Amino acid sequence: MSVPLVTVLMTAYNREAWIGDAIRSVLAQTFTDFELVVVDDASTDGTAAVARAWAAADPRVRVVANERNLGQFPNRNRAAALVQGPYFKYHDSDDVMYPHCLETMLRPLMAAPAAGFALTSARGWSGGPCPMLLTPRLCYEREFLGNGMFFGGPTCALFRTDVFRELGGFPDRGVGSDHLFWLHACARTNVLLVPGDLFWYRVHQDQEMSKPAAAREYAALSADVWQALRTDGCPLAAPEREQARRNWAFNVVRTAGRHLRRGRVRVACMQVVLSGLSVSDWLRYLRLPRRDPLAGTPPPVEVPPVASAAGPETEQPVSPG
Repeated sequence: MSVPLVTVLMTAYNREAWIGDAIRSVLAQTFTDFELVVVDDASTDGTAAVARAWAAADPRVRVVANERNLGQFPNRNRAAALVQGPYFKYHDSDDVMYPHCLETMLRPLMAAPAAGFALTSARGWSGGPCPMLLTPRLCYEREFLGNGMFFGGPTCALFRTDVFRELGGFPDRGVGSDHLFWLHACARTNVLLVPGDLFWYRVHQDQEMSKPAAAREYAALSADVWQALRTDGCPLAAPEREQARRNWAFNVVRTAGRHLRRGRVRVACMQVVLSGLSVSDWLRYLRLPRRDPLAGTPPPVEVPPVASAAGPETEQPVSPG
């Protein structure tokens, strides 16, 4: 039996109400050389039973059940270890994948061997048409000097399996572990931006980001970001680093202010205390931000004119009226 070109990984915990829709959307893809591996994280409801019913009806679906609950990102890494093919994509068990999703992400990535993974977003990318191949420096410019890039979840990427494994998978740092992964990965490999709006992201009260611990976990990420902007591994040039630090310091204060306006005094304090900035850092870097929506956009590729069969291309007269 041949190994499918793409493995779709669906990690699940207590998603009985939605996993059927999620599986159905994957099976409806226009690109057909894939398998769907559902990794149930010891659910206490009927999630695994729903997934097994789909597996019994369609040989492209395989269900793996964990003996104990691993948690969100350890389970994502566990799922990635099961991949045998060259490409894989996560799809959350409460979302809906549009039929053209795999096709839209895979074809450009296959045509761009220099890219470690393809990345989509909810709406699309500023700066120009996709696909866009970004170097690590362009990735960091887009994130810290432009409109941002590290805000998407794991389902926004289609990975080359070997590259994901070389990068070491996701850290286990709570709800923001994906942000830390982008911070690490985009400093080390080229990324291909592909068109947006390829799946529907369901918002509900049982999501991990809705849990009480999420606010502290997000706040603690700031120190990692600050450290990444200060290390030799940061791909930005020296003047760009300085502006990126100013932009990030302002972002920390702005986020704390939003929490204050919502009455979350404790969370606002955590945002500042856990930021990793010293008093001297605040004095040096707390300035109004300066961002450019075109930051992180690669230069346009010039396409030579195509000669017609009749000879070299010539200007044609414009007909009046």
